[in-house]
Amino acid sequence: MQKTSARLLSLLSLLQARRDWPGALLAERLDISARTVRRDVDRLRELGYPIVAFKGPDGGYRLDAGAELPPLLFDDEQAIALAVALRIATTSGAGIEEAAARALNTVRQVMPARLRHRIDVLQVTAVERSASRPGTRVDSGVLMALGAAVHAREVLRFDYTAATAPGAGEGGRDVERPAPPPRRAQPHHLVTWGGRWYLVAWDLDREDWRTFRVDRITPRVPTGPRFTPREVPGGDVAAFVAGRFNGSPASGDWPCRGEVILDLPAAVVSRYAHDGFVEELGPHRCRLVLGSWSWPGLAATLGRFDADIEVVGPTELREAFAHLAHRYARAATNTPSGPGTPDPATPTAPGTPTTDH
Repeated sequence: MQKTSARLLSLLSLLQARRDWPGALLAERLDISARTVRRDVDRLRELGYPIVAFKGPDGGYRLDAGAELPPLLFDDEQAIALAVALRIATTSGAGIEEAAARALNTVRQVMPARLRHRIDVLQVTAVERSASRPGTRVDSGVLMALGAAVHAREVLRFDYTAATAPGAGEGGRDVERPAPPPRRAQPHHLVTWGGRWYLVAWDLDREDWRTFRVDRITPRVPTGPRFTPREVPGGDVAAFVAGRFNGSPASGDWPCRGEVILDLPAAVVSRYAHDGFVEELGPHRCRLVLGSWSWPGLAATLGRFDADIEVVGPTELREAFAHLAHRYARAATNTPSGPGTPDPATPTAPGTPTTDH
């Protein structure tokens, strides 16, 4: 039989692995008597573990939730997963970076040397965003409040800060504007995109789907009545959010997609094509299908490959290349067109997505 300390750790590990354990099964797994199981359960209770007994034909024990977090026992894989998650959390921008770093340090200190070495080799560096799009930090309390509303399926009331500050009045004087009424929405999902947190919700006032930046949300209490969840268009929240930012709310696909042939090896192009489709046509030639939010944007992206380009289609992509060629030629000769002079072959740009960001 195991020593008492080792047996208690084995018992605790089993109780954490599943919700309910019949007493007879615990005794069998630990190779001890039912009486010893009862004594060991009492010892764990004295150490602060909230273990409750349940009656019935298969009466047994359950590790319940208590007022305080008791010491936990993790196997090697769980410990590694926890440490990796905490390491990533220190760069998440969720307002929990300092707490995650402290938790990671606590977990690391009690890890065996073999596990500590595996964790130490994983180093994650948070790279600051450029000044054109500075990184944002959200209040962890706001995240928890939004998550609770999503889980409880309760209507959320919140104040939402506009993307730009109100304009100044005539003569540069500030104009006092009445505070906008709180927004009302049915919260469905919390998502991250491009280093920012967003709430996907059904806007009750606009009767449409919206994505709200979490760093601009100030929740109001109490929350509203419960609601029946809707299904996001397409049924896939990831594709739906991607579509909102790409400009195609329904399908999640780019609104502009074109096909070209590049005089470059497919292995080179595929490293920079991201979500594009690359097909090898020869040692130094490939076909690329790529998307963008506009035709000029797609043409400019393809021009970055610094190779001869053959446009397969569509016509809008050819027109975008002609449009950019004319603009670049003017820039090379320093002959601005001046106001009111249109560029030839200007492609039609698609509409912008309905996203509150």
